[in-house]
Amino acid sequence: MAGGLVAALGVGLGVWASSGQGAGTPAGSAASRQTAGTSVGAAAVPPAAPTPSRSYPLSTAPRTIPAVRSHTPARGPGWRPASTRRVVVSDAGLADEGRLIAGELGLAYAGQKNDVRAGDLRLALNDDEGANPESYTMTVRGGRVTISGPSDAGVFYGTRTLKQEVHGGGTAPEGVVRDQPAKPQRGFTLDIARKYFSPAWIEDRVRELGDLKYNQLGLHFSDDQAFRIQSDSHPEIVAARHLTKAQVKKIVDLAASRHITVVPEIDSPGHLGAVLAAHPELQLRNASGVATRGAIDISKDESANLLDDLLDEYAGVFPGAYWHLGGDEYQALTVSSPSASYPQLAAAARARYGSGAGVADLTTGWLNDRADTVRAHDRTMRVWNDGFFRGTSVKPASGLVVAYWTGKEIGARPPVEYLAAGRKMLNYNDEYLYYVLGEPNDFAYPTGRRIYQQWTPRVLRGTTPVPAKYDAQILGGSLSVWCDLANSQTQDQVAAGIRMPLRATSQKLWDARTPQLSWAQFTALAGRLG
Repeated sequence: MAGGLVAALGVGLGVWASSGQGAGTPAGSAASRQTAGTSVGAAAVPPAAPTPSRSYPLSTAPRTIPAVRSHTPARGPGWRPASTRRVVVSDAGLADEGRLIAGELGLAYAGQKNDVRAGDLRLALNDDEGANPESYTMTVRGGRVTISGPSDAGVFYGTRTLKQEVHGGGTAPEGVVRDQPAKPQRGFTLDIARKYFSPAWIEDRVRELGDLKYNQLGLHFSDDQAFRIQSDSHPEIVAARHLTKAQVKKIVDLAASRHITVVPEIDSPGHLGAVLAAHPELQLRNASGVATRGAIDISKDESANLLDDLLDEYAGVFPGAYWHLGGDEYQALTVSSPSASYPQLAAAARARYGSGAGVADLTTGWLNDRADTVRAHDRTMRVWNDGFFRGTSVKPASGLVVAYWTGKEIGARPPVEYLAAGRKMLNYNDEYLYYVLGEPNDFAYPTGRRIYQQWTPRVLRGTTPVPAKYDAQILGGSLSVWCDLANSQTQDQVAAGIRMPLRATSQKLWDARTPQLSWAQFTALAGRLG
């Protein structure tokens, strides 16, 4: 089919009339060779009467980040934006996408139209049943562009490709792009609990993520240092410097306009220091009465009530389909004998789950209960991999996705253990994808080069990929910014530091195969695209 399409396009677009334009014929073109005289050894034939014409070489694939997966070349002038040209849509549901690209390229948005004009950019939905909903086809032909897809998300990604193609006055090359992502979840996670980021800065990242075809923004907004979003149910826990719900709504709405889902995380039962500062009566204490940093006492009903208040409240703030429950680094499980150190937790575990139950069972039950609260809001949930424990009688809910970030925790399990059990996973690999401010605990700032050249979504832990047979269970991944030493960088330095890691991660989540461009070429392209 591709060969036939090239042939058809070559016949239809190989020669363009240019009378009245005074255009010359490109040196070395087929037309120039045909009119230069006779070939060696052939009888002299008088040349035909000259006809003003122009031929074009076969187009080359567009250079974008992430790279398009398929381009069928053709001959023709391509397409450039101009203020006299229209954006039209074939379906009213694409109005937002149409208005956005029209504003970005300086075109006139004409709305839903069925007529055809020279220079049009047309956005359309197709009925390609069973196709990847984020796929799209972009056809540049006859001086017009058509972007179609099975969903508005796919059409949006087509407009991102077009935007990059014509960046800086360039031309969208003639031919057909067929494109789709390898992974359905492509994320960036931002720790706004340990460090305050301005709404404007976050909005700038949303625009950047949209242009790179990411579709998730994780917001970790509760930790030991601060709780950073306005709360009506528990205003006492909120930091003085925080985001209002109105500011968050603006971020969520902007993200939605770029087909990005904002994924909230209220980490528990650890990392709750800011909440516990306002509720010291719920602080976990060991047998000697010493407070355990960041840990809530999960033997108390009041602890569950407080967390459920917050989960219910923020489900209304973040309407997307995903939720992060946290679950990592609960300090009660890092001691040699949790039952001896925290007898109240051990007693609660036995009372609820039977005489053989331990603290890990109670902790797993806590996460399952919080999942029940969030599930009532019709969300799909993820939990950090160190929130899943071996050998417990209480098993984590079957629908919980494993957010795999590290293999350094006590009792660490390799990713294959989760995959073999049928779990779906997301890749947060701290070897490649963790940008930790101040580089504590042997962390090093990730480089785009390492991600681009070495990492794929199957590299869940360390540097070794899991077997290819598990690829479908790996839903995607996320580059993450963690603000452990918050003052180590300004927010502008963070933006600069993650610039190339974001682009490299985007490339590998969209297409995990070895990239065609070298790292030097990819870096140069990123510089040209801005």
